[in-house]
Amino acid sequence: MADIRKLEDVVSLCKRRGFIFQSSDIYGGLASCYDYGPLGAELKRNVKEQWWKQMVQMRDDMVGIDCSILMHPMIWKASGHVDKFADLVADCKACKTRTRLDHLQNAPGKEDADINDTSAKVCPKCGKIGNFTEPMEFKLMFETQMGANVDDSMTVYLRPETAQGIFANYRNVLDSSRMAVPFGIGQIGKSFRNEVTTKAFIFRTREFEQMEIEFFCKPGTDEKWYEHWKQLRMQWYLDLGINKDHLRFRDHASDELAHYAKACVDVEYLFPFGQGDWQELEGVANRTNYDLRQHQRGMRSVTRWIENDRDVIKTPLVDENDKWDKGPLAYFDQPNNEKYIPYVIEPSAGADRGTLAFLVDAYDEDEVNGEVRNVLRFHPKLAPVKAAVFPLVKKEGMPEKATAIYDDLKGHFNCSYDLKGAIGRRYRRQDEAGTPFCIVVDGQTNEDNTVTVRDRDSMEQVRVNADQVKSYLRDKLDL
Repeated sequence: MADIRKLEDVVSLCKRRGFIFQSSDIYGGLASCYDYGPLGAELKRNVKEQWWKQMVQMRDDMVGIDCSILMHPMIWKASGHVDKFADLVADCKACKTRTRLDHLQNAPGKEDADINDTSAKVCPKCGKIGNFTEPMEFKLMFETQMGANVDDSMTVYLRPETAQGIFANYRNVLDSSRMAVPFGIGQIGKSFRNEVTTKAFIFRTREFEQMEIEFFCKPGTDEKWYEHWKQLRMQWYLDLGINKDHLRFRDHASDELAHYAKACVDVEYLFPFGQGDWQELEGVANRTNYDLRQHQRGMRSVTRWIENDRDVIKTPLVDENDKWDKGPLAYFDQPNNEKYIPYVIEPSAGADRGTLAFLVDAYDEDEVNGEVRNVLRFHPKLAPVKAAVFPLVKKEGMPEKATAIYDDLKGHFNCSYDLKGAIGRRYRRQDEAGTPFCIVVDGQTNEDNTVTVRDRDSMEQVRVNADQVKSYLRDKLDL
């Protein structure tokens, strides 16, 4: 079967049906910022709910947390973001396009050139070779000021990742929830990165939402847990309907690993960018115990902070060779009578990227009565609207009966009610929204109290007693 997914078709459908809009559209838009419309808000909420249910709610070794976006700036000093979180970028002198150096491709015949050698690079927009400005540092964290006035204000940051809030609360969670290693902390929340973005819809944005886990385990067991989370996260996408041919693992090479990582693998998805492009959907990393050690150093260092010096991030960290297992973030393993700082496995998924992947993977076209039908074949758990209720015509008591069914269903499922236009047009609107089932009240309903239930994917229709519609849908939707 040919792959008919095209990003421009999905973008068009998203605006037409109310999934995703350009942010500030009435003012010409704001680059790399998007708003979720009625259907998009439901879809993204369903993605997050399925992640939370499977990764947090259903596991005995997991708890959830919701951290503040604004945090003490020393957190970002200890994590390394203040000193290291920047990209090298260069501008094409011909077309002025700004690109990250690590995203530039080498020209044919110069494949072995160094990553920072701009003379070998090709501009992704105009195709000029080696026509770039000198690389420059592009800071990725958004800064803001906290305080009533200039004299007592302090520089703080919009968090560039949700992970550090979990690390900063590791001790609080450990003490208050009585969890024991191995255990994990899950969080869903907004992050912000002032990075160079590509024009690939919601794939890379400056404001985005993460679904992230930090799983704490005993050193020496980390490789086992790393494999566990790799397979579990891949299976989550498959269980929610992603085509297995559009997913793969890509291990990070040793020279691309983050400074804190022992190992890292990306779950990649074949996005319909250009002719098709494998891109990161989620990362699973073995972060060792780097972050907890760094925050332990930060905790010790901040005691040196002079109260009237608001530039706290200039505080130097204490010697990293301090005895980590004696510090406040060390874990005491009572059964084995030993202390250690746990290793951490981090599955980190993007809620927005996930939503985009589910959108483009669900997109399909087929032919009905000689016309092309656009349809989103969402897994029922993700479908923004689970069922739509129609009266066939606006007479003979059909609207009243349909309204009664709709009122009964909407307390249990997200449903819609539609009585405008021909029945075929109403079906097409729901197909484009990805609604799995349509319920039609017709002339026969007045005779035997049955309604027509139409399946989105097969378009087959069955008669169901009106009093049994709710249980029929609950069984089919598996909710």
